[in-house]
Amino acid sequence: MIKCFKILALTVFIVFFGYNSNCQTKSVLFLGNSYTYVNNLPVLTANLALSVGDTLIYDNNTPGGYTLEGHSTNANSLNKIMQGDWDFVVLQEQSQRPSFPIGQVQNDVFPYATFLDSVINANNTCGETMFYMTWGRKNGDASNCVAWPPVCTYQGMDSLLHLRYMQMANDNDAVVSPVGALWNYLRINHPSIELYSPDESHPSVEGSYAAACSFYTTIFRKDPTFITDIHTLDPFDAANIRTAARIVVYDSLLNWNIGAYDLTSSFNISQVSGFTYQFTNTSQNAINYSWNINSTLDTSANPTFTFSGPGIYTIDLTNTNECDTITSSQTITVTATSVDNGIDDNIFSSYPNPVKNKLYFNNIITSAIVNIYSQSGKLIHTTELVNTKTLDLELLHKGAYILETLSENKIYRMKIIKE
Repeated sequence: MIKCFKILALTVFIVFFGYNSNCQTKSVLFLGNSYTYVNNLPVLTANLALSVGDTLIYDNNTPGGYTLEGHSTNANSLNKIMQGDWDFVVLQEQSQRPSFPIGQVQNDVFPYATFLDSVINANNTCGETMFYMTWGRKNGDASNCVAWPPVCTYQGMDSLLHLRYMQMANDNDAVVSPVGALWNYLRINHPSIELYSPDESHPSVEGSYAAACSFYTTIFRKDPTFITDIHTLDPFDAANIRTAARIVVYDSLLNWNIGAYDLTSSFNISQVSGFTYQFTNTSQNAINYSWNINSTLDTSANPTFTFSGPGIYTIDLTNTNECDTITSSQTITVTATSVDNGIDDNIFSSYPNPVKNKLYFNNIITSAIVNIYSQSGKLIHTTELVNTKTLDLELLHKGAYILETLSENKIYRMKIIKE
């Protein structure tokens, strides 16, 4: 049996920060051990948030050396979860346990992660479980190296921690604060920044600052490079850590399931025949659907609708779940003729794509109406092409769009990327 090394920590006090109506306010419960307690990670995260106008309301329970198993029977931890109204409850396992052999992890870690997640979901209808991905020890886990060689090195231990935290998150539809992944990036790209305390396990102030940047980005989904609080760090080191957090966390939110379980609203439209169209729901995490199709309401998931005649119509889809409501819209041109969702190579083939300022057609367009829509279906711009091979997109903002061309009673659509 692999053994755990426990480090005692003290109880910290609850601190509440005032509400700022112009910025985000989030409430977070931290359940962990000394990795969370050292350098007071919750306070540090709250201070970083305040430096950009956001407010973190938090509580914590972080006994030294504690495990998820311990939290699962700890009355203090369970009572704090059951207070409810948390946006996130953070779960941090003992620093070594997730890197142990898989059979041991399946017995000693995963069941308690699932149990705590179930308690969180039962008492926080709109809250999310967030796993705190920790890091490999600076030179590996010497105390368990002989019994379990994969943890003999930092890289071996860290890769196992990464794998197991992602498995816990995926198994429980939870998000991850990827502190360990951020540390890995910093070790490779900024080796002069000392992330470890002298025991080669706990975080230094720099290591906790990196963890706080990860948590700020995960909780608020904002670019951490706008943080102005450098705590006690060298300004250059603090800037490098914030930039690393942007690269590892903010630029790859879905890699850590951040936003993966949000309510979304989106749909596709296809012509069945004549004036009859099929609306296919591609939304995520909705419970109820409400369509507004030409002032006709429909609550089915994928309705079919016959329009009274040709014209331009706006379609709204409003989705709801227990926590949110969101609406998406698309404008379509209804015609009894066929619709080609690709491109007629003889007429409307064009280049380049992605495009910077001008889109060129391979052949002269004698006469056509061009509509440009956002990805959500909002009409952005309409223009008419007459005897030209060029479409000027200079005023279009960067992003993805749908270009719709109407010519000779036919509609052609293509996706374009504006750089």
